[in-house]
Amino acid sequence: MAHIHRDDAEERGGVNFDNVRRNEMLRGSGLAFKNAMKTGTTISGVCFAGGVVLGADTRSTNGETVADKNCEKIHYIAPNIYCCGAGTAADTEAVTGMIASNLELHRMATKRDSRVITALTQLKTHLFKYQGHVGAALVLGGCDVDGPHLFTVYPHGSSDALPFATMGSGSLAAMAVFESDFKENMTEEEAKDLVARSIRAGIFNDLGSGSNVDLCVIKKGEVEYLRNHETPNERTYVRSKGYDFPPGSTPLNRRNFMTATSATLPLNETVIISEGAPEDAMVM
Repeated sequence: MAHIHRDDAEERGGVNFDNVRRNEMLRGSGLAFKNAMKTGTTISGVCFAGGVVLGADTRSTNGETVADKNCEKIHYIAPNIYCCGAGTAADTEAVTGMIASNLELHRMATKRDSRVITALTQLKTHLFKYQGHVGAALVLGGCDVDGPHLFTVYPHGSSDALPFATMGSGSLAAMAVFESDFKENMTEEEAKDLVARSIRAGIFNDLGSGSNVDLCVIKKGEVEYLRNHETPNERTYVRSKGYDFPPGSTPLNRRNFMTATSATLPLNETVIISEGAPEDAMVM
């Protein structure tokens, strides 16, 4: 019986490490590889007797630059369910918005309130399908017919059910506060104070977290969104004369500056629009 010759690559099983040698060769030739993008956020949540408290900081970063000092990281999922998001801002907003839409249709079809486990299952299924390429790390909390619930959802689709949870780059600092002072059957005020302290720990100990503290208290039939519950980083100095930048301080070109009136408008001309149609505008 004749033996069929097979290539070594076809016979070899397991993991292929050929790219390791390729990458070393490219790196030796001077090619620089981009590092993974680091995200910055502190989000947390805790269960108390009768509900859930969620918390988040308000700093949004773009690399080492603070892009937004007062963004919202606590997202609406359902009237009785909210979700804190860490990771890529676009991913967290898109994923939570999609699940919120799905649950709205589900409530209309079933005539029943949404359950937290339903939101968890949909989030896990979606994130697992994309194998971590959707950068959304979530703390999901809410109250339904089975009582208060708190879950963490990781970008790859895994999840935990815990009485207190933290996520984001400042999660270790926040977790230290929870592990020191958490107790079961806390009152609402105790839970709010504990979550606020955990977020403050992330704000002051993590460079990717900062600005203010947002809280969301979810109880049976009631939700209280406390926007800017604490502002520990208020601006201490404001120039009395204000800031006045003369025209021309920032260079503009046609590729990065397009007006709504006309793409052919010279940049050194001023348009005055009074009453009438846009084509009647005066050019100075």
